[in-house]
Amino acid sequence: MSLTSRVFGLFSTATSDSTPSPAGDPHNSAWSSDRMGGIHGAELVPEEEEEEPRPPYLHAMLAGGIGGTCGDMLMHSLDTVKTRQQGDPTLPPKYTSMGQSYATIYRQEGICRGLYGGVTPALLGSFPGTVIFFGVYEYTKRLMIDSGINPSIAYLSGGFFADLAASVVYVPSEVLKTRLQLQGRHNNPHFNSGYNYRNMRDGFRQIVRQEGFSALFHGYKATIFRDLPFSALQFAFYEKEQSLAKHWVGKRDIGLGLEILTAATAGGMAGVITCPLDVVKTRIQTQQNPTDSPPGSSGAKHAVEHIPKESPRPHASSSSPSRPSRPHSRPISTSGASTTIPLPGAPRLDTSSVFTGLKMIYRTEGIAGWFRGVGPRGVWTSTQSGTMLVMYQYLLKQFEAYQLERSL
Repeated sequence: MSLTSRVFGLFSTATSDSTPSPAGDPHNSAWSSDRMGGIHGAELVPEEEEEEPRPPYLHAMLAGGIGGTCGDMLMHSLDTVKTRQQGDPTLPPKYTSMGQSYATIYRQEGICRGLYGGVTPALLGSFPGTVIFFGVYEYTKRLMIDSGINPSIAYLSGGFFADLAASVVYVPSEVLKTRLQLQGRHNNPHFNSGYNYRNMRDGFRQIVRQEGFSALFHGYKATIFRDLPFSALQFAFYEKEQSLAKHWVGKRDIGLGLEILTAATAGGMAGVITCPLDVVKTRIQTQQNPTDSPPGSSGAKHAVEHIPKESPRPHASSSSPSRPSRPHSRPISTSGASTTIPLPGAPRLDTSSVFTGLKMIYRTEGIAGWFRGVGPRGVWTSTQSGTMLVMYQYLLKQFEAYQLERSL
């Protein structure tokens, strides 16, 4: 046994107690521990289960990509509700409970540009992102388990590194999606978010022209801080629950009910635990400084309206040269009183630091601010995970059956 295996073996007493495999067959031992999830049991998994081949990487990537995209599209409207609750800059908040927010957006803005605003960038980022994710996850997990590392550590690490690899693809789409979700329809008369893009292409052009290409990765660190622990926890919970379910049923096929239950609870628990990081991510990606409002936004309109009121001041300063010109010594907000003071319930995060953002939200809102939108996030992550992982397992079985038919 290698030194790495001995070190990681300290994290679990279950692995050290498991029945050793026959000498000279490390893959059999790794596969047995993978399927058992660190639980005793030569008696837990039937003998034929240990010899079952792992799915090819191409099958895992395609199944994960299709399942993840279907889950994202199915729950996009609820993700919009969550984004509105977390990024609402008004006081008192316009969007409160999940049901009220859903009904308000549907009634005022409709389905396409309201509840399903930002669905195009979400779709373009979802499939390639999940394809990369499942490919890296399967490779990392198998490599670590075959090296003798504890399965629970392998599942956590697999989810962590898989999300890190996929983030290069999905973070730019996440920025566009989140802004379009927050603004709603073009020229939205019901909600002023500070953004007003005609569509995804117009949003992309405005972001690149006014803020630079790097703005597409705005909030990258916050997104990573949210998604890395979420993916690690989600797949660690899922693999462990799958092992327990297979042990309880006594066979590989646990049935549709338990498939849905294990997938949904894994995603739901991970989503609730990481909700504070999701709140910070949403606000960093969507909130603007009043002096930096883009053209066409309400902040810019306020600035144009207020500049003429300050124009008489230069004449007064010219008549008294001894008095220094002070109006330009510091930035002056011209966006209206509603945005010059940080609002309770929506503090302006003038930072890209996740930990500073968490402290700012806690000082103004308390623990409740960290879990703003936790209801729709919990429902969204559980349903999205349930859809993705159940379809993932179903498609893997279909690919396996198709491969067997072709080999006959």
